[in-house]
Amino acid sequence: MPVAGDMRRAEPTRGIEVVMSMSTGESLPLLLTVSETAALLRTTRKAVYVMIERSLLPGVTRIGRRVLVRSTDLLDFLDHNRAPSLQEHKR
Repeated sequence: MPVAGDMRRAEPTRGIEVVMSMSTGESLPLLLTVSETAALLRTTRKAVYVMIERSLLPGVTRIGRRVLVRSTDLLDFLDHNRAPSLQEHKR
């Protein structure tokens, strides 16, 4: 039986798997955990909680004490707020 410290170390790995599955064309789960959201955004869990507190992330759902982020809302938000690359800007 794993101890609590082992579970915390294993949690970021799940988020990395989400990012890896996204790059291979597999779909993301409908609702992402804070760890999965942090891995997708390549930031920390603490930064995600700050963004949620400041209402900077879309699709946030609270179920009791649990915080989940709707993956489609997050991906749409990222797509709409991206900066054009230099090549796109020159066109």
